[in-house]
Parts: sequence; structure tokens; C-alpha cells
Amino acid sequence: MINRFLGRFFAVAGIALLASAPVQAQQKFVNVLTGGTSGVYYPMGVALTQIYGKAMPDAKISAQATKASAENLNLLHAGRGEIGFTLADSLSDAWKGDEEAGFKSPLKKLRGVAGIYPNYIQIVASADSGIKTLADLKGKRLAVGAPKSGTELNARAILKGAGMTYKDLGKVEYLPFGESVELMKNRQLDATLISAGLGVAAVRDLSTSVKIVMVPVPADVIAKVGDPAYQAATVPAKTYEGQDTEVPTAAIQNFLVTHEGVPADVVYTMTKSMWENLDKLVAAHAAGKAITKDNALKGSPVPLHPGAEKYYREIGLMK
Repeated sequence: MINRFLGRFFAVAGIALLASAPVQAQQKFVNVLTGGTSGVYYPMGVALTQIYGKAMPDAKISAQATKASAENLNLLHAGRGEIGFTLADSLSDAWKGDEEAGFKSPLKKLRGVAGIYPNYIQIVASADSGIKTLADLKGKRLAVGAPKSGTELNARAILKGAGMTYKDLGKVEYLPFGESVELMKNRQLDATLISAGLGVAAVRDLSTSVKIVMVPVPADVIAKVGDPAYQAATVPAKTYEGQDTEVPTAAIQNFLVTHEGVPADVVYTMTKSMWENLDKLVAAHAAGKAITKDNALKGSPVPLHPGAEKYYREIGLMK
């Protein structure tokens, strides 16, 4: 009887103690979805984790290497990341639910944070391959990025604009930048198509090992792609060793994207801290030099997250 009474007493006392204990603040998690480690998204993402770590010292911040755009958008929609990098055309395909591009249904939970820097289509061939034009890719071995990554979708689009498909190529390799470059060094690939900011580490590495040719993408090919996300651009001379002249190509804007389930205060802090620490992104990769507030709100096919909107209203970019 006494044991039963004591048992009830301690049970009630325990409940009372729990009720009176201070409520612990819920742990904040920020997982930054990036891309392959040899591209631009990854070092940029690591820089963001350092920025966010200082702005949100109580949060657990991490950077995740991924297959880039399509995977990032699917992970965000599933709530398995708080912010991620993507190309404009992939973001548009995700919002519409283009299954061919890797989206089984429209990803309507996605929300915009910022337009950042442009990706340049950089088709790099070994000088020994004899490739000088897009037409010369016929029958050759080409790497096009990870399957259904932003780079791979860009590869399909550019080939389409040039009147070709993968069937016209000798061999297609679905490889990240670093691996494709290693195969080119070993003469197991003729060319690689890389969609990234200028100064890609993998291409810099390749250009110091073998003679390269950067294949131009003419304006008429870009027009035939039929997607306004693709704009004419130029890779400046001397971007890579042995590239002595400027090369016309296509550029596609990159975006930082989140989802509707991320709290507004978290997105506000991420947005504000990024724009106030652009020097950290420039230090992480030269592509960061192209990030400006003038492009922050341009061209996104998805609605802006309320947390990001609050920041842009504060600084006068939105009325």
C-alpha cells in the first residue's frame, strides 16, 4: 500500500517538475544544398554556412554536396534542406512539374530567396580532339554532368539548339566536373560541357595539363533553344590558360531557393546575412563577383519567401 502511494507521489512530482522546467528553445537546422565538390555551388555553399553560422550561432548549419539543381529542388520540396542553389531553367521546370527534367509533379512549396550569379555554358575540348565547333561534337565522346542535373539539362538544350541529340554523339558520359576532367587528361573523353560560373577549378586544372579549345555557342543556336532563361554571353579571354580570345556562349541565371516551411525569421536572417557578407562569397569563388542586388529579384519563376521579402522591403528593393 505504502509502495503504491509512494509510486503515485513520485509520478505526480515528476510531472510537476517537468511542467515547471523552462522550455528549451527548439533547435534550428539550416542545411545548404550545393552541388558537386569540383563545381562552384559547393565552395559557395560552404561560405554560406560560415556566414549563417555567425548570424545564427544557436543553429546547426551544414553544407551538403549533391547532384545540384534538380536534386536540390526535390530535396527542398521534401523538406530535406532549408536553402539550395539552382539554375533558372531547372527552377522553372520544377515549378511546372516537367517529368523529363526530373520533376514528377509541380513543386509548389518552393520559394525564392535571391537571384545570384550567371552560369556560363563552357564546352571544353582537348586540342587533340579536333573539335572547334558544336557540329564537330558529332561522333565524339562528351561528358554532360550528372543525370538530370542543371548542367545535363543545359547540355540537352544547347545540343537541341544546334540541331543535335545525344544520339549524334559517339559516347555520352554523365559525370561531375572533376571526373570528366580526369578522363580528358587520360584521353578517354574528347570534351566536357560544364555549366558554372567563370573560373571553374576543374577547367583551370585541365588547362594546365593539356591544351584546350573552348567551343563557341553562337547566338543563333541560343535563339533556337527557345527558352528565355538562356541569354547570349561571352567568356572573357584569358579566363583559362591557353584561351587567348573571348568566346561567345550562353548564360543562365542561378538562384538561391528555399521552401514555404522554413520560418520567415530564418529566411530573413539568411537573406540579410548573405547580402551583408558578399566578400565571403567572392573569396570562396570568383563567380561571386557577379552577385549584385540589381539581379536579386529578376527572373525568378517562383514566389518570393516572406522572410526574403521583408529584407528587400527594408532596403528599398521592393515597395
